[in-house]
Amino acid sequence: MKLRIILGLVFLSCSSFGQVQTTEAPLNPTILQDSGASAKRAIRRNIPLTNSIRRAYQAGTRNTSGRPGANYWQLETDFSISASLNPATQTITGSETITIHNNSPDTLDRIVLRLDHNIFRPRVPRGFSVPAETTDGMVLTRIKVNGVEVDLKSPVPQRQSGQSKIERSYAVGLDQTVATLMLATPIEPRTLATLEIDWNTKLPGGADGQGHRMTQRWDAKLFQPTQWFPRLAKYDDQRGWDTNVYLGPSEFYNNYGKFDVKIEVPAGWIVSGTGVLQNANEAVAPFVRERLASALKTDEEVMIVKKDERGVGKALLPREKNVWHFVADKVNDFAWATSNEFVWRTTRANIPTKGYVPVHMFYLPERARFFVNAGKNSRHALEFYSKLLIPYAFPQLTLQDGPSAGMEYPMVINSNQGAADHETFHQWLPMMVGTNETRYGWMDEGFNQYSNILSNADTRGRPFDLDRLGQNYGRVSGNEDEPALMWNANYAGTFYGYQTYNKTSPMFSMLGGIVGDAAMNAALKKYVETWAFKHPSPWDFTFFMNKELGRDLNWFWYYWLFTTERVDGSVKEVVWKGDKARVTIHQAGEMPSPVVLKVEFSDGTEKIKAMPNAQMTDDKTAIVKWNEDVWFNGDRAFQAVLDFGKRKIRKITLDPYGRFPDSDAKDNVWTSK
Repeated sequence: MKLRIILGLVFLSCSSFGQVQTTEAPLNPTILQDSGASAKRAIRRNIPLTNSIRRAYQAGTRNTSGRPGANYWQLETDFSISASLNPATQTITGSETITIHNNSPDTLDRIVLRLDHNIFRPRVPRGFSVPAETTDGMVLTRIKVNGVEVDLKSPVPQRQSGQSKIERSYAVGLDQTVATLMLATPIEPRTLATLEIDWNTKLPGGADGQGHRMTQRWDAKLFQPTQWFPRLAKYDDQRGWDTNVYLGPSEFYNNYGKFDVKIEVPAGWIVSGTGVLQNANEAVAPFVRERLASALKTDEEVMIVKKDERGVGKALLPREKNVWHFVADKVNDFAWATSNEFVWRTTRANIPTKGYVPVHMFYLPERARFFVNAGKNSRHALEFYSKLLIPYAFPQLTLQDGPSAGMEYPMVINSNQGAADHETFHQWLPMMVGTNETRYGWMDEGFNQYSNILSNADTRGRPFDLDRLGQNYGRVSGNEDEPALMWNANYAGTFYGYQTYNKTSPMFSMLGGIVGDAAMNAALKKYVETWAFKHPSPWDFTFFMNKELGRDLNWFWYYWLFTTERVDGSVKEVVWKGDKARVTIHQAGEMPSPVVLKVEFSDGTEKIKAMPNAQMTDDKTAIVKWNEDVWFNGDRAFQAVLDFGKRKIRKITLDPYGRFPDSDAKDNVWTSK
């Protein structure tokens, strides 16, 4: 395909005799003018509906209320995993059974697997991530579907023309991050199926890893496995199987289910992970269990295993091998860490309607300085976000030391105190609200960055401040490298960080400037309550917010999600007629916004006349607002009439709180001469 494109370009550039055409068209002077100078613009007031969301509406699984439809369903996957770590070879060997609950109305003629550790192979597509070392990836040695072996060695069978049924199940892409099992016997709707897999994978280590999850051990003393087992790809009502390849930066979209996991490690190794430890009586000494119980009775942090208590015959019971057994329900992934040098500290968090849950910290003693405030930060985050959104749903939270110091999984954050607040929020999105992080990273990381602003302000005992955030986006808008929020984050390129993490806060800054921050946050809370343990799409979110806020905001969602446009407002002139001031407001950008003016009065004794759309903030300052619909006729200029009586106006500021994207706010101010 690449060669064809190059040849096509060469053909278009040359004549049939190979001579380059150099005819030069005259410049059209209007092309060089700022597009904002045109008298009219087309304001779009709805959002595009793609084929995927149209299918969901037609099937009744979703609707334009933004809530799950009457026919909503989701696939569920229950995992039973037995795995063993060999620190000498840095290899995990595992066997798993996945029970597939096909709750869909579809007959599944294939199963799509996620084999993320194949990103460590040398010949796979990658984004901007670089593994610490190349490995053989995730090696599958046996697969069974409903007890029938899948032949992994024979060539892929050739189908005859017109043949729909295959004679035997087979696998393709086992050396890639996404593989497919073609099934001789499809999985019928509303039935269960079992998938058994044996596999092994080496955990990469070393100093050269770039990007999260690309380094999963420190030498042979600490292992931090993530995406470490074969997973079923997400299957949903919009697109069927999610086949986005794992490129490194972009994150995940998984099915919910129950995990029953047994991890075998050498004697003397402590294991932490998702879920609740089932066999503490067999794994740890009685004094460890007593300290764990006491940690839930005090706000003081309790050392569960101290530096001099590590090892067999002390904190750990004497065995040649130790099996740590964890169970977690209604989760979409499982992560763990292990070391023979871990110390273990625990505190508690008080969750509304639930009570106290433990917060565990596992780290190397020489890195204790990174965990001094980790418990305090995580406790605050759990309690704050439980009030902001919904109560924390899981029975515990664990912080794990290791090379990936900023990553999240259900009940687990691979983090120290630095990212504790941010990573803890992820227990709400995507762990409780199963957003598609791979495609719509802003629905996960963007919500997170916004909520961190609120949490950080609460930590300091101050009200949160969203001013200037929306306006500041105006300096980014127009960059040709910026993809729109609705562009697939997996392919966002160099602007992945801004698209996925940073643009949502300016969007919410503007939304708060339109409907009020309190109303917006209340609607966000309802959204999380409604979609807990389900999988919302961007259309579900936007239509839900419209309904909850009681406003048609589709124009707003269109410009923020589907474009990279800005407002670019300015005060063009102020003309007086008697006591009235006619203020000409201009918008050079394509995105409309409300008109918000801050009017500051001179000293005087004249009474300030009341205006119906104005509110006095003190005895010499008024905020005047006109809704965004003043622009819906396509005009770029709006005449804002100020009728405050005889008191002189000394200054007028457009968008005084900095909520609307503007590349240059200097022209937003008029001062009386």
